[in-house]
Amino acid sequence: MSESGAPRVLDDAVWEEVVEATRGMAAPCFQCGVCTAVCPWGLVQAEPVSVRRLVRLAQLGVERWGEAIWRCTTCGACEALCPRGVPVSEVLLALRQLAWKRRSVPKGLSTMLWAVHWDGNPWDQPPSARTAWSRGLDVPAFTGEQEILLYVGCTATYDRRSQKVARSLARLLGASGVSFGVLPDEPCCGEAVRVVGQEGYLAEVVEATSRRFRDAGVRRLVALSPHCFDMFRTRYPFDGEIEVLHSTELLARLVDEGRLGFAKNVAATVTYHDPCYLGRRHGLYDPPRRLLAAIPGVTVVEMSSSREDALCCGGGGGRMWLETEAGERFGDLRVRQAEEAGAEVLATSCPFCVLCLEDSAKGLDGRLRVLDLSELACQALGEGRGDS
Repeated sequence: MSESGAPRVLDDAVWEEVVEATRGMAAPCFQCGVCTAVCPWGLVQAEPVSVRRLVRLAQLGVERWGEAIWRCTTCGACEALCPRGVPVSEVLLALRQLAWKRRSVPKGLSTMLWAVHWDGNPWDQPPSARTAWSRGLDVPAFTGEQEILLYVGCTATYDRRSQKVARSLARLLGASGVSFGVLPDEPCCGEAVRVVGQEGYLAEVVEATSRRFRDAGVRRLVALSPHCFDMFRTRYPFDGEIEVLHSTELLARLVDEGRLGFAKNVAATVTYHDPCYLGRRHGLYDPPRRLLAAIPGVTVVEMSSSREDALCCGGGGGRMWLETEAGERFGDLRVRQAEEAGAEVLATSCPFCVLCLEDSAKGLDGRLRVLDLSELACQALGEGRGDS
């Protein structure tokens, strides 16, 4: 029914377009409402985003998605509990594809996409500055002979706060004796392109980046960001040709093998925030905690919602490129949970999470520090080995 109460006539053309865009993914939904109930937007808004309504509109082919489809952070909380296994975030990304065709997209996203096109990164920074993050460090160019290609990613390459994470990770790899290198012309993984619904352009990015990796002779890739990690593990046609690891997987493995050890005591009570794209998307809950447990002096506490139930930081799904109003930021809730757990340090392993959580922690008068696990581990390497 329409808002006036009159019967709504469905448009067959729109219906066919929606079915094609969503590839029928919304069909199994039987409107139980679990998705809306667990969506984190319900924690920060009087009227939560009705995920159920959006999926129903997709099922019916009704064009009334509006601004709500751009709220989704693709955190996967709804998908983890959906009794029918509906890939809700994929349905919403498909609706975003159609929104581009109708030129009904939030301001700023076109600028971000042009930045990827012209400069190879969504941060609108020059390609010539790709290796500036490593200034003063012995970080060699990847030649195909090294054990690992360290894929830094656009955020840790260009964002000044995130550069500290990249520097810490490089120091940890150096301390462990791992042979690694980076690509001075490192290409974008395309995650920012995918989550705003530009599948056509994404195919071009994936093809170009895959070709660059093949030309470089990459056999094992370690990604710093869970978002890049997810792209390479699930969206790229590597077919076993390239092994893809997240940095916490590798570091935990190096600790287990005795190749990475810590000499300095780090006295701190630490809680760990599970990034959505590392935890719910790939089930990597234990490697980060094994690494954390190996750091001398650390007391580990868990927040009220952790592992599978972890609260999203709010930066996924393209939200890093959109403004989130004060009072509607998931990170504010997360830092409160960390405080309630008695933590002095809120650790995580995702650049987006670090940025969002640190921004929220600024309101706590410095009582809570936000660090990437690589930064925390680097502090434990010993005198002169931490990040500058």
